[in-house]
Amino acid sequence: MPFIDITVIPVPTDKKDAYLKHSADTSPLFREAGALSVTETWGEDVPDGKLTDFKRSVALEAGETVAVGWITWPDKATRDAGWEKLMQDERMMAGNPPFDGKRMIYGGFEQIAEH
Repeated sequence: MPFIDITVIPVPTDKKDAYLKHSADTSPLFREAGALSVTETWGEDVPDGKLTDFKRSVALEAGETVAVGWITWPDKATRDAGWEKLMQDERMMAGNPPFDGKRMIYGGFEQIAEH
């Protein structure tokens, strides 16, 4: 089954175009490292929860939007090897992402079903 890396990121709303460019610049590097696809989404209907929600998960500030992205890998071994390669790739380390990476949450997930 595929392995999925998921990110939840607070992005300044006025930096949406810069965020898309950052993704367009880095997505080919992920594919070179073995990823099957890179998907980005932009929060349009992100309600406030009673206990927790996407906004609180990243300490969203005024003027920011929650972006959720995922990278699909064929399996965890490919993902682990891919990330090792990416962390050595100078192209991946170039530039500053247009978001606060300290408030980004991320994790790797084994896909267990697809209906």
